[in-house]
Amino acid sequence: MRILGIDPGLRHMGWGIIDADGPRLRHVANGICNSTGDHLSLRLLSLFDQISAVIATHAPDTAAVEQTFVNKDGAGTLKLGQARGIAMLAPARAGLSVGEYAPNAVKKTVVGVGHADKRQVGHMVRVQLPGVDIAGPDAADALAIAICHAHHGAGQRLAAAVARARA
Repeated sequence: MRILGIDPGLRHMGWGIIDADGPRLRHVANGICNSTGDHLSLRLLSLFDQISAVIATHAPDTAAVEQTFVNKDGAGTLKLGQARGIAMLAPARAGLSVGEYAPNAVKKTVVGVGHADKRQVGHMVRVQLPGVDIAGPDAADALAIAICHAHHGAGQRLAAAVARARA
């Protein structure tokens, strides 16, 4: 299964794609979408276009996005939420199911500790995807989200399939 992980951000939206075959994971691609434009609407459009191009190029089977955390700056949180909306809209528009994971759940899955820093996340992504060349911290986070979905999303899909079979 090919999984797209997205780390939402208004200026820099990280993305990472892995192939998961049971417990085996393989890196496919990763990068960062940098927003352009003078107005918020243009910046959001540029992110949508870029992540849509990633989806068209790499044809993932499913996607996962990090949930928004609330910080002290309400306006900043709202803008991050708008970027997260784009991160969910683009895969949904392409017909993909979109999983959502809290930042601590992603870190705990990849690093083993829910409050790991970006350096630790990047290191453990490199351990789990040997030979990967990571485009930056946002791309490392996106790959970590994809890894988290590979581990947790498979169980959710199996439970849904069993429920459908019983119906």
